Amino acid sequence: MGHLSTHVLDTMHGCPAAGMQLTLQRIHPDGSVETLQHITLNDDGRNDGGALLKAESMAQGRYRLLFSVAAYFRQRGVTLPDPPFIDVVPIDFGIHDAQGHYHVPLLVSPWSYATYRGS
Repeated sequence: MGHLSTHVLDTMHGCPAAGMQLTLQRIHPDGSVETLQHITLNDDGRNDGGALLKAESMAQGRYRLLFSVAAYFRQRGVTLPDPPFIDVVPIDFGIHDAQGHYHVPLLVSPWSYATYRGS
């Protein structure tokens, strides 16, 4: 059965991004945006509830993940400029197969980030 998951790693400190805030949105064909959920990542840098979208909620379409990077690093005691170089990381992606497993990891520091479709 299909599902959507994420995992965030803090590459500055070499650990999961525990406590980072994340927002999941659906982007409708008319361009309107619907917020599906706000979560706080657990000690492993993942959602406590497991998948962000479970099989019954999976639907073909466009989605966006918003990772609150600057707030996370400030919470960790990192001094950032104002405005920060990276504040919120938006990742827009598509779900073509609602039965598929979509994993969107994020590797992040205050100065860089990388993502890919994981397994």
